[in-house]
Amino acid sequence: MNIVFAALSGLVFGLGLLLAGMANPAKVSGFLDLAGRWDPSLALVMGGAIAVGLPAFALAKKRTTSLLGLPMQLPQSRRIDRRLILGSMIFGIGWGLAGICPGPALVLMGSGKAEGMLFVAAMLVGMGIFEWLEHHRNNAS
Repeated sequence: MNIVFAALSGLVFGLGLLLAGMANPAKVSGFLDLAGRWDPSLALVMGGAIAVGLPAFALAKKRTTSLLGLPMQLPQSRRIDRRLILGSMIFGIGWGLAGICPGPALVLMGSGKAEGMLFVAAMLVGMGIFEWLEHHRNNAS
């Protein structure tokens, strides 16, 4: 039953990304182009997401299990270090260059768009490089 809710949640999330325009790289690039032809319409999408997300996360922090009885897996670390900052910068640069982030990339890939497939392939390569670096880092220490 959990997989049904996971699939339904993914479907609703993907539809939300499509309806909001987040799966349109040109629209996202327009939003990120503060010095050019800035399109502020995605700010409403982000504001809406924050308005929905804040109470949901506040509720989730008070629980030990989800509504389906699964253990809650919320990030616990509050440490801001060089690795987090570097990773965030790489993510932001990639998002700005492509106009795509991981969620919309999966939506684009699912709709058969080449740019989504290319982005997901590049994302998987990046994840593989990270795992390889982590493996060597842990073995060195």
